[in-house]
Amino acid sequence: MLIAGFPAGAWGTNCYLVAPAAGEECVIIDPGHQAAEGVEEALKKHRLKPVAVVLTHGHIDHVASVVPVCGAHDVPAWIHPEDRYMMNDPGRALGRSIGMPLLGELTVGEPDDVKELTDGAQLELAGLELTVSHAPGHTKGSVTFSLPEGSDIPPILFSGDLLFAGSIGRTDFPGGSMEDMLESLARVVLPLDDSTVVLPGHQDYTTIGQERATNPYLRQVAAGLGAHADAPRRGM
Repeated sequence: MLIAGFPAGAWGTNCYLVAPAAGEECVIIDPGHQAAEGVEEALKKHRLKPVAVVLTHGHIDHVASVVPVCGAHDVPAWIHPEDRYMMNDPGRALGRSIGMPLLGELTVGEPDDVKELTDGAQLELAGLELTVSHAPGHTKGSVTFSLPEGSDIPPILFSGDLLFAGSIGRTDFPGGSMEDMLESLARVVLPLDDSTVVLPGHQDYTTIGQERATNPYLRQVAAGLGAHADAPRRGM
């Protein structure tokens, strides 16, 4: 298994390229703000051929490079229908101006081929089997992607802005909901094995075991006591 990741753009959003091995087909997860150049570098370095872009949610810091990346390689983008509008109207998704001076040039819109994700779907792409879990809270259409344990890898969760090392995604943008966030943590995250490696939308990787033991939100959800109101939340 090959997973090549890098932080991109003004918010350091993690973009991942996932393939069975170097020199094979790959899936690109969350090519966000200013990610296109990093994607091309990773494709060349590992001799990869993309077959699809998959998106954990629709915020501009996760989708800003979808159009150029899909266009350059003639591949579809997969997104949950609740977040699809964000590709065309990123400002409405954030409830304010996105700050063009900060972002610089931006390609807003949909790629030519958009496919919609559903909860529980099994995406068979590039020789991989990605399981989709609808996980609203950060946005209405947030999802996670999981890979099963293999001979050379532990189980892996691409958590988007649902779960971070020591924190969770913020819920104060349009479509965000703390109630939905807690339900998603309980339904999607808590059942996972402690050995599961979490590759989030921002900052460093972690494991379910580490978060079960130390993440204040996950600990409170596990105890059935709700969220810890004073703990920090991350993501755009």
